Amino acid sequence: MEYVFELDVSGKADDVVETLLQLHRASCLDKLGDQTAMITAILQSRLARTSFDKNRFQSVSETLHMECKAEMVTPLVTNPGHVCVTDTTLYFQPLNRYPTPVVQITLQDVRRIYKRRHGLMPLGLEVFCTEDDLCSDIYLKFYEPQDRDDLYFYIATYLEHHVAEHSAESYTLQWQRGHLSNYQYLLHLNSLADRSCNDLSQYPVFPWVVSDYSSPELDLSNPGTFRDLSKPVGALNKERLERLLARYQEMPEPKFMYGSHYSSPGYVLFYLVRIAPEYMLCLQNGRFDNADRMFNSIAETWKNCLDGATDFKELIPEFYGDDISFLVNSLKLDLGKRQGGQMVDDVELPPWAQSPEDFLRKSREALESSYVSEHLHEWIDLVFGYKQKGADAVGAHNGNRDVGPTPGTPGRAVQGAGLPRSRGALTQKDPGTTVFHPLTYEGGVDLNSMEDPDEKVAVLTQILEFGQTPKQLFATPHPRRITPRFKSGSQPSSCNASTADSPVSPGEESFEDLTEESRTLAWSNITKLQLYEQHRIHKEAVTGIAVSCNGSSIFTTSQDSTLKMFSKESKMLQRSISFSNMALSSCLLLPGDATVISSSWDNNIYFYSVAFGRRQDTLMGHDDAVSKICWLDSRLYSASWDSTVKVWSGVPPEMSAARRHQFDLLAELEHDVGVDTISLNAAGTLLVSGTREGTVTIWDLATATILHQIPCHSGTVCDTAFSPDSRHVLSTGEDGCLNVIDVQTGMLISSMTSDEPQRCFIWDGNSVLSGSQSGELLVWDLLGGRSTERIRGHAGAVTCMWMNEQCSSVITGGEDRQITFWNLQY
Repeated sequence: MEYVFELDVSGKADDVVETLLQLHRASCLDKLGDQTAMITAILQSRLARTSFDKNRFQSVSETLHMECKAEMVTPLVTNPGHVCVTDTTLYFQPLNRYPTPVVQITLQDVRRIYKRRHGLMPLGLEVFCTEDDLCSDIYLKFYEPQDRDDLYFYIATYLEHHVAEHSAESYTLQWQRGHLSNYQYLLHLNSLADRSCNDLSQYPVFPWVVSDYSSPELDLSNPGTFRDLSKPVGALNKERLERLLARYQEMPEPKFMYGSHYSSPGYVLFYLVRIAPEYMLCLQNGRFDNADRMFNSIAETWKNCLDGATDFKELIPEFYGDDISFLVNSLKLDLGKRQGGQMVDDVELPPWAQSPEDFLRKSREALESSYVSEHLHEWIDLVFGYKQKGADAVGAHNGNRDVGPTPGTPGRAVQGAGLPRSRGALTQKDPGTTVFHPLTYEGGVDLNSMEDPDEKVAVLTQILEFGQTPKQLFATPHPRRITPRFKSGSQPSSCNASTADSPVSPGEESFEDLTEESRTLAWSNITKLQLYEQHRIHKEAVTGIAVSCNGSSIFTTSQDSTLKMFSKESKMLQRSISFSNMALSSCLLLPGDATVISSSWDNNIYFYSVAFGRRQDTLMGHDDAVSKICWLDSRLYSASWDSTVKVWSGVPPEMSAARRHQFDLLAELEHDVGVDTISLNAAGTLLVSGTREGTVTIWDLATATILHQIPCHSGTVCDTAFSPDSRHVLSTGEDGCLNVIDVQTGMLISSMTSDEPQRCFIWDGNSVLSGSQSGELLVWDLLGGRSTERIRGHAGAVTCMWMNEQCSSVITGGEDRQITFWNLQY
């Protein structure tokens, strides 16, 4: 056949014919590698002869920062051209001027920017001008990683609020606390794992969550309605899994369990054929798939995923969105006739869905249901986490939820946090125990080392068409979400565990509810904290604060070796007690306000009777300075520079002044180096310690064993504390970091950096009030990952802090020898 083309621009016919002849010669070459090499040479030649048209700048005053060659990535097509970034705008000018002569993005509008893998190579960059949208504003693929990194640097440093690449951990805390929905969290994880709507080989992947597609009603209160999220699709059918395992055992190295992936261009277009038929035709050489293999029915598709020999596909985000177009044949496409004679038209919905809109609404409700919220972390472990590859991955397909390293393995840490990898995560070049084909994993093949062009093209084609496993985001078990079913009552975080009150009697429940409301209100207004008065009562830095129940008497310890009692009413110093000539490090007041306990650098712990005005007892229990003490339920906990934390019994709330006490050592928690700080959870079942080398350790007090050991600071840990619900630990260090650790898994799920050490703090699980090295009080929004307020206070470092139960009054002590009273006024 003959085709006639008419050009819109006259005088270009010779150029077009010359290019067509070059491409024709390339297509006639025998080897695929030679074809690709010649086409690449033609393209690079054209790019070299052109440059970005500066007349496209929005303003004559714009300053050029950099220009380079790149390609704009869209589904199944990459469009070559020139990238240019100025002091205000990012431009891309495609060689073929399609879809527009120039694409421009104002840097001020950029909200998120991500480095991407493209074809398993670090060459991609994706820019979003919205916070939560599924699709980006532009996806660029560069020819050199350095060009990509340079452009990323220019854009990230331009942004005033420095909206650079978020870490997975920064979203985990928000999701756990209910500030992100399951849908939003999965979108963020997909984005962080290099999944993009512009790259069909790395399209965002979402789980099947419902397994009931036959009932007339969808019962979200019945666990049987849901798919087992601890297993991948390939392991949901026991009989099929046994056949796959038998084949796996007989397979030579490199072994892989599944011959197809859970996400690939073919699967994505299987779901999207009704809204993107041109992509399906492009992928399948101008034809739609066989009518009986099309996306005809939700129930049929689910059944095939359970029973099919090679079908292990998961879902795409559209199943939980609000756009029904992928379920409806609104374009009236001729998608063929099935064996039964019916034409392929709209997707057949389950009986419990009255319409496509109803199906999406109920699917989203299922995704956000309590059951899925309680189990979604198990699926994240499979797709984005530590069960993605290696021995843990293989074990997970046997349906054993406990397979793999235990959460308490010391030294575990999140990848990317500058910490040791967990023993459950494979190194990049170990395809021996993968579950999918080795080529689907990041680092599974080094394209740059391939010398044979034909082999390189074939491998790249296979990578792009077979599908790619998401980048691994977590190397330890993922924390579960905090749901109402799992929330437990606890003491307020504002009350130091060492001064926790005795349990509330039933008659005080209504008061407790009011107190909780006042705490919430107080923390929401914590930035309005105002300095009330200051008193200099010590000769050296203040190290500890304890306050009587009625708030009238303030007890403080200091490096000047004295314990002092200060009256808030008379504003007078009432007592000054010295136990030795060594510094005192902390103090606490036992319930009943009759006894003050002080720890000292002389290795001792002193008990002082307020009523009798004298020392009651001395506990000589350590071989070096005692750095911190806590008390709960007649047990005393002491931390020391002798590398131990000791647990003592026989410390009742009402200590008799008439006799000496017998202190029994119940447990000794050994550390490698000196311990600087400890804290208890509200129930007294867990203890967290911080050492001078930057390690935070969470201990199970019932067994005196380590649950997690996290080396998350460089330098001394200044302070640690559990959240009110005991689900998280916050630590601050000399390195200026504020780190949030998930207690269940030991995962570092949030880290913020200050320009100076935060020496002490109080927190409610979401917000933090910290005392800085410079003497300021800082308010931190953990969910937002930033400091929201700085309040001037001391002339030297803030060294200790106390807050009342209603969170309306704060007392701080500092290196300036002063105690400062703060009131919350709102």
